[in-house]
Amino acid sequence: MSDPQIICTKCGTEIKLTESLAAPIVAASRKQFEAQLAAKEADFGRREAHLRQTQEDLAKARETLDEQVAIKMRAERAAIAEAEAKKARLALADDLGQRDRQLADLQQMLAANTTKLAEAQQAQTDMLRKQRELEDAKREVELTVEKKVQENLAAVRDKARIEAEDAFKSKVGEKEAQLAGMQRQIEELRRKAEQGSQQLQGEALEIELESLLRSRFPRDLIEPVAKGEFGGDVVHGVLAANGQRCGTILWESKRTKAWNHAWLGKLRDDQRAAKAEVALIVSSALPRGVESFDLVDNIWVAEPRFAIPLAVALRQSLIDVAASRKAQEGQQTKTEVMYAYLTGPRFRHRIQAVVEKFTDMKADLNRERNTMTRLWAKREEQLNSVLDSTAGLYGDLQGIAGSAMQEIGSLDVPMIEATGEAAE
Repeated sequence: MSDPQIICTKCGTEIKLTESLAAPIVAASRKQFEAQLAAKEADFGRREAHLRQTQEDLAKARETLDEQVAIKMRAERAAIAEAEAKKARLALADDLGQRDRQLADLQQMLAANTTKLAEAQQAQTDMLRKQRELEDAKREVELTVEKKVQENLAAVRDKARIEAEDAFKSKVGEKEAQLAGMQRQIEELRRKAEQGSQQLQGEALEIELESLLRSRFPRDLIEPVAKGEFGGDVVHGVLAANGQRCGTILWESKRTKAWNHAWLGKLRDDQRAAKAEVALIVSSALPRGVESFDLVDNIWVAEPRFAIPLAVALRQSLIDVAASRKAQEGQQTKTEVMYAYLTGPRFRHRIQAVVEKFTDMKADLNRERNTMTRLWAKREEQLNSVLDSTAGLYGDLQGIAGSAMQEIGSLDVPMIEATGEAAE
């Protein structure tokens, strides 16, 4: 181990010390350091004790201050509570006084209202008694007048009914004539307005139908119906392969947006006039429940796309019936000929025409009867109401005017009868 060295602080020279010289120096330095450390520890203890004392003093001072603040707050709170309680007592006293005054005013108003109510009830009682007396007197007068009116009411009612019926019949005749004229004018104007476009569309559809029939059945007789004749558009004469005429199909074409059930009746009349076995309407608008084609009231109805297939079927049926009839010619007696006519389509068409006309006449007659019955009942009710109102008005006026009211012979009761009834 090398010897320790000491550096001179003044000249910086290194001085080597031996172990014997360094030991006393180190011991002196340690004592000096320990003395300084002890002095610092003693100073730190004194400062710590002073700090603890300062903290204790502060805690005591804070406790004293808190106690003083609490005492002061309790005193101020008590003063504020006393002041508020005093204000509340004063406000309550004022409120109670005001309510006492209001209660006194309400009691006075209640007493006044009670008095007025009693007076009003008394007045209402008097008024009801007077009203009842007036109603009793009025009923007695009405009863007296009613007895006399009932005696003459039947004759007056019959006479008024006859006059009203005569006047009504004349007015009804005038109104019907006016309505008929107006209806004719309306139909004429409508026909003229619709004639242009509908006529052109109808003629185009007729030409198209005629062309289709001619192209599909070149051997048959396809003839357009002339204007002003029985009706229909095309008369289709069905011819067999040997040239024999087997029957007739009457075609009617319609191009409208809605179906009209009256077309069926008109085409049946046209069918009878044309002596056709079958009648067919080709229309884009079909009756309710018909989707493609169907037999409606003995008239075939079909869409344009089903017209030719249906014509093929109907044409073949007419050819088959004609062939069967041809085979039986020369073998029938008059009875059989008559039976064939009665069971054939022509006789059925004629009977249907008669039944349809009678049905229309009966429906018109029922409508007229119901209308006249309703009008007679209405007029009778009006006459009764007028007579009752007149009698009541006369009684009211007689009750008001008394003897100053002039008598009406049919409404007034003779004084002698009134006196006799009073005695009874």
